[in-house]
Amino acid sequence: MRLITTTGLTLKQAGKTVLRDVDMHIDRGEIVTLVGPNGSGKSTLVKGLIGALKPESGTVDTLHNLRIGYVPQTLHMDGLLPLTVARFLCLPHRHSKDAMARALTEAGVPNLAGTQMRALSGGQFQRVLLARALLMAPDLLILDEATQGLDQPGAAAFYQQIANVRRDLGCAVLMVSHDLHVVMAASDRVLCLNGHVCCEGTPDVVQDAPEYQALFGTGTQGAFAIYRHDHDHAHDHTHHHHDEHDHA
Repeated sequence: MRLITTTGLTLKQAGKTVLRDVDMHIDRGEIVTLVGPNGSGKSTLVKGLIGALKPESGTVDTLHNLRIGYVPQTLHMDGLLPLTVARFLCLPHRHSKDAMARALTEAGVPNLAGTQMRALSGGQFQRVLLARALLMAPDLLILDEATQGLDQPGAAAFYQQIANVRRDLGCAVLMVSHDLHVVMAASDRVLCLNGHVCCEGTPDVVQDAPEYQALFGTGTQGAFAIYRHDHDHAHDHTHHHHDEHDHA
């Protein structure tokens, strides 16, 4: 089932055309990763998909009553604000203790409800943001460079959690990423943006595409193969190497 479909979508910001003629779709239950260099239009496309930016031309068609959960890059909070995780999850809408416990468990931080937000590590903080998005019972979960502040093992662990969420809840996932070698392994499809859709397909297809290599080079290939071990046991063993992050 199609959750979102764009046809000939062209978007402007501050009078400048940022994206042109984007044809894309997101189906129920799939993980789609959106990659591209800075200024390629990734965040602009997300704004168009959620209705925060009106198309200059083209269309965005969404499933009726589509529920979207959003995980931002980060959230700047007053470090002195005395706010527990449970209180944070109830902003702006209150939720039952059971609902919050389920969301925190699904996000991989089951025992943090009473912890102060200011005491969380970067990885815990991102998982609490994920739990907050999951309280929406989303059909589509959008993560906007949600691993930006994490190191590679932390990012790998976070995206493994996203793969678990998709498996357990059946929601679709749109990941906006600068961290291609960590994200791609769990993705069903990858869209490479640079003002338009340069290439699209499975991770392997996009990784080998000349358009992708022109933007990113080929240096991420080895790291991608290592991370893929967690998700795909039919991989080409000639590219596999063990290190301490295999099962992060």
